[in-house]
Amino acid sequence: MKFTLSWLRTHLDTEASLKRITDTLSLIGLEVESVEDRAASLGAFRIAHVIEAKPHPNADRLRVCRVDAGEGRILNVVCGAPNARTGMKGVLALPGAFIPGTGITLKAGQIRGEVSEAMLLSAREMGLGDDHEGIVELPEEAPVGGSYAAWAGLDDPVIEIAVTPNRGDALSVRGIARDLAAAGLGTLKPWNPEPVAPSHASPIRWETATPACPWVLGRHFRNLRNGPSPQWLRCRLESIGLRPISALVDITNFFTFDLGRPLHVFDAAKLEGTVLTMRQGRGETFAGLHGREVTATEADTVIADASGALALAGIVGGESTGCSEATTEAFLEVALFDPVAIANSGRRLGIQTDARYRFERGIDAGLMRQATEAATRMILDLCGGEASEVVEAGGEPPWHRTATLRFSRLASFGGRDVPADEACAILDRLGFRATARDADRITVVVPSWRNDCAGEPDPQAEYDLIEEVLRITGLDSVPATPMPPLTDADGRPRVVPPVAVTPAMGRAIAARRVLAGRGMVEAVTFSFMARRIASLFGGGDEAQQLANPIASDLDAMRPSIIPNLALAAARNSARGLAEAALFEIGPVFFGGEPGEQTLAAAGLRAGASPRHWAEPARAPDAMDAKADAMAVLSALGMNLDAVQVTADPPAWFHPGRAGTLRFGPKQVLGVFGELHPRVLAALDLPGPVASFELDLLAVPEPRRRRRGNPLLPPFQPLVRDFAFVVAEEVPADAVLRAAKGAERSLIETVSLFDVYRGAAIGEGRKSLAVSVTIQPRERTLTEAEIDAVCRKVVAAVAKATGAVLRG
Repeated sequence: MKFTLSWLRTHLDTEASLKRITDTLSLIGLEVESVEDRAASLGAFRIAHVIEAKPHPNADRLRVCRVDAGEGRILNVVCGAPNARTGMKGVLALPGAFIPGTGITLKAGQIRGEVSEAMLLSAREMGLGDDHEGIVELPEEAPVGGSYAAWAGLDDPVIEIAVTPNRGDALSVRGIARDLAAAGLGTLKPWNPEPVAPSHASPIRWETATPACPWVLGRHFRNLRNGPSPQWLRCRLESIGLRPISALVDITNFFTFDLGRPLHVFDAAKLEGTVLTMRQGRGETFAGLHGREVTATEADTVIADASGALALAGIVGGESTGCSEATTEAFLEVALFDPVAIANSGRRLGIQTDARYRFERGIDAGLMRQATEAATRMILDLCGGEASEVVEAGGEPPWHRTATLRFSRLASFGGRDVPADEACAILDRLGFRATARDADRITVVVPSWRNDCAGEPDPQAEYDLIEEVLRITGLDSVPATPMPPLTDADGRPRVVPPVAVTPAMGRAIAARRVLAGRGMVEAVTFSFMARRIASLFGGGDEAQQLANPIASDLDAMRPSIIPNLALAAARNSARGLAEAALFEIGPVFFGGEPGEQTLAAAGLRAGASPRHWAEPARAPDAMDAKADAMAVLSALGMNLDAVQVTADPPAWFHPGRAGTLRFGPKQVLGVFGELHPRVLAALDLPGPVASFELDLLAVPEPRRRRRGNPLLPPFQPLVRDFAFVVAEEVPADAVLRAAKGAERSLIETVSLFDVYRGAAIGEGRKSLAVSVTIQPRERTLTEAEIDAVCRKVVAAVAKATGAVLRG
């Protein structure tokens, strides 16, 4: 929520300094996020009049200007702007001024032989935008010699606060002023707009046919002149980042922030029929004022005339009935909506507006008639014309409720002893009017703008009053109190049990430590993703769809963590950081029912390895992903000799460059490999990209063995190399397993060190060179015994794979 200091003072009568105001806001729970004081950088700039602008004698694109800065003398300024001309008014910087857009301090000098004693500024040079096509042009009434920041309203500090979701009343300048007044920083100014007498009967009336809109008011205007807003209104909106459009539209935007009361105005001449109806959508599509088409379903509330839906109620208006400078007849809408209905429609359609932001948090139901009269008066003041009587449909919902505060609870529950009179005064300044009071308690009426405060008989009601009193006295004044010692039923100290780590938590901790140690960076992403992305990774079906997604591109539960990591790598690559090594540990979902999920660890490597003098850079491949996965499995106590690799990876991996890790023929531990080019193209991620994903809950528990002294054989190991010729489709893993099992008591390790394909061994065949380490344990082996082991290796591999020794 943004507002300016001068805007705040239209509701708060105070002499407090800016610092005291911002400090108090944070102390009472309205945390200040930023304070922008634009006058600090623009204070040296003055409004100047160009008396004469003539061509530079030594440069075609420069002009020599004689400028009056209001100091009693005429300055010579060399300017290159194409719009510099005689008679115009602009913004002037004198020598010594700092130019924020360029970062330089101005000095007088000569340009192509002509003296330049100052500088005429563009918007970009002042740091007020990107426009640098020409210097800033000011209207004729701008005072020569005056401060530009003061004249343009830029000397007014802009304050931005963070508002918690329950404080819809703090999304208005008046609501913020009320809190500050309650905290003792002045007095809330009275505000009670006088009713405007009607001049004619309204030709348009309201009907409401949906519980999502319990009450709506309206007023017709005729003979309007809808031109630009006055300077004060334009500056007020621009200061908080809104673009002025026209007087009618700017008035509705003003009250959205001033009173927290969103309004909408229709061009009445563009309406069909005499009735506007609040109803549910019927699949209609219309162009919204946000520049996109809106399709309203039965779940959405719309405003419709005889031609159909015109606007998405409480969220965005329609382009077809929007007001323009040609508007002479208008109809004002002042409505109350169900917050849940507005939130559901806004989330489903992915439309975020200032109106939706307030309606879904709840607005002041008691402000409807006053807001109608205040908006009417401003429309008549700025646009002229005449107003009809107020028409309405529905009725004011019951919001009246009471709450009782026991003064002793401020100390016993809140931790601070606040005097009863002070507590009552705080509640009164916040708008909680007392109906009864005695020495022990006070009963108050909860104001209509405090939708977050409960009423009796809800026990939460008293807690809300305690919070209000303590908040206004200053949250920092609540003393810090240590927790009392834990004791058992007999009053003896009780030992706090140690933190329990479940097997799943232990596996996640071990996997996280290993992957971080391998140079990967942990990512934390949503457990949701766009359905389009989920469908690329085997998900996206109806069972995994979210009924109420937090965003339109997070509408499906993720079937894998890999796409989240790939999207993160793509965002980094788009910003020039092509090298990525990311991992994440979290849930993945294979259905929409409870229990249809598991805990996964996934990693991804993208981009070439760092350049090094000893070896060329290379792209990541399937073996990198396999090494990461195997390192995790090893850390989890898995016997890697029992892990099998099969060439049947999921469809989102590159065929022939990926595999599945199994424990036995049926138990899948995970997958690894390079992502498919089709998937990389869909994610806009340059390839190749290597990734893996392990199901941590599928890894079997390691066998608990008593630790003893390591067995260190006293005999030298022997290494023998073999080259087996096998069919192309035979996996190397099958050869290695067969060789390892040929003589388990003596063979320590088996590894692949070369693969050869060529005419010498024939088409459709390959040569796999393996190294076998033989470790004698009881005595030194004779040559005959070594040869016997080698024959067993050859026989075992031949039997398992059909291999023959390469000649």
